[in-house]
Amino acid sequence: MPEPFDWAILERPSAMAMVRGQLGVSWMVLSGRLAALTDEQYFWRPSAEALTVVRRRHAGRFRALGSGEWVAQWPDEPDHRGPRTIAWLIAHLTETFFERWEWTFGERIQGRADITLHGNARDAVAWLAHWVDAWQQSIAELDEQQVMTIGLSQASELDAAEPFGHVALRLNRELIHHGSEIMTLQDLHALAA
Repeated sequence: MPEPFDWAILERPSAMAMVRGQLGVSWMVLSGRLAALTDEQYFWRPSAEALTVVRRRHAGRFRALGSGEWVAQWPDEPDHRGPRTIAWLIAHLTETFFERWEWTFGERIQGRADITLHGNARDAVAWLAHWVDAWQQSIAELDEQQVMTIGLSQASELDAAEPFGHVALRLNRELIHHGSEIMTLQDLHALAA
């Protein structure tokens, strides 16, 4: 489990404190829900067409995202609107935090395709927690001026062209957006059972 949330950060009058506070609260809520995630929920498909995490040989017509035996089915269209499983959503969040950490604070070598994904809920949640925690710790070490540094992250052309604070807020939005989807799928799974 992650460290307890530092509620005092919500009283700090700075842009980075607000970014860190939003991320911290959002992760606290989502990680609390993920703590009880089962393999059945992890792989539950809200429809037969739902994108998921599969063994590489079962990726089907989709690109395989990931470096190991388990991969996420990745659509070619950036605006693909099909349903997704919790497994896919966790894989997407993991690769997002991994890639942003690597290209901001790491060696800037590996990308999203190099991520290791998992075929069970426990390991997938632990791997996501590892990268969210690494991201949180690294941004906590930045000073307020670095928040405005253009190109601190080199993960994408957009990251390289904007102040780092925008990158951090975009990751917060990803966590909030996909975290909400994960919790909704958990609720729908409970109703379907």
